[in-house]
Amino acid sequence: MPDQTATHPGKIFALASAYWQPCALHAAVKLAVFTNLAIGPATAPELAARLGADPRSLAALLNGLTAMGLLEKEQKLFRNTPLTARYLDRNSPDYAGHIVMHHHHLVEAWSRLDEAVLSGEPVERRGHGEEAERESFQMGMFNLASAIAPELAGTVTLTGVKHLLDLGGGPGTHAVYFCLANPHLRATVFDRPTSHPFATEVINRFGVSGRVDFVAGDFLADPLPVGYDAVWLSQILHGLAPQDCRRLIARSVATLPPGGRILIHEFLLNDDLAGPLFPALFSLNMLVNNQGRSYSEKELREMLGEAGVEEIVRLPFRSGNDSAVLQGIKG
Repeated sequence: MPDQTATHPGKIFALASAYWQPCALHAAVKLAVFTNLAIGPATAPELAARLGADPRSLAALLNGLTAMGLLEKEQKLFRNTPLTARYLDRNSPDYAGHIVMHHHHLVEAWSRLDEAVLSGEPVERRGHGEEAERESFQMGMFNLASAIAPELAGTVTLTGVKHLLDLGGGPGTHAVYFCLANPHLRATVFDRPTSHPFATEVINRFGVSGRVDFVAGDFLADPLPVGYDAVWLSQILHGLAPQDCRRLIARSVATLPPGGRILIHEFLLNDDLAGPLFPALFSLNMLVNNQGRSYSEKELREMLGEAGVEEIVRLPFRSGNDSAVLQGIKG
């Protein structure tokens, strides 16, 4: 019997409206709904008074969030779920709203994807407030990295490595977790000066200020620091065009002594570049924002080989969004 779902338009309809739920979540985080409900359960009019919002409109948002499983409702009282209480209350130590707001700031660019496809250039975005957007990006990267860094630190063996260079490390999340997992290790985060305050916050939060430091610079333009026996590039290459990826890999390898190792953490595409889903869609995210894209394991292996890297292996790690780690040794 033919599969009727193959020609039913339901999938198209569902995809066309799939942005509704993220937009509701973005609005709730932006309005501090979950942070205010952490004070205590409230009706829509009560919460509206706290937020300075229209009660009818807020009730629609709260009911939508309840239908999404992000709030609980009993009688007329709304309260956080255990999930949102932990991750979306700004006063929680596990607050992950930064990455939600980062995605909120991306919506405008994504709405103009057709322009980027026609021109081959990123779209010019209207500002959301430079400081707010910078915080959302930097601490959003901390949110994302924190979810996988403990597992990564246990998967990546750094035996014999004394000093790690975390190139383009932003807030330094991976450097911190590598040092927590390896008591002998020191690490240096190298990134633009705008990342420095965020890295300082994270380094101090985890009590590793004596072992993790920060050096400011542009990894494509400025001299890279030397004296390291391993270099870590996490989610950096997808922001670069292929020629700049080759140049950065070559520059990174040049900082290492013979036998030093390079580790690349990226969303990896299949060799045909048409999947998995997240890396393929992430290439579109890069298209509207910069000149980068996701790369396949084959492409990165070729770039590493061109830079004189040998013994290239894929480590036994794979995240839920298909990121993986390639390791190689400088010949």
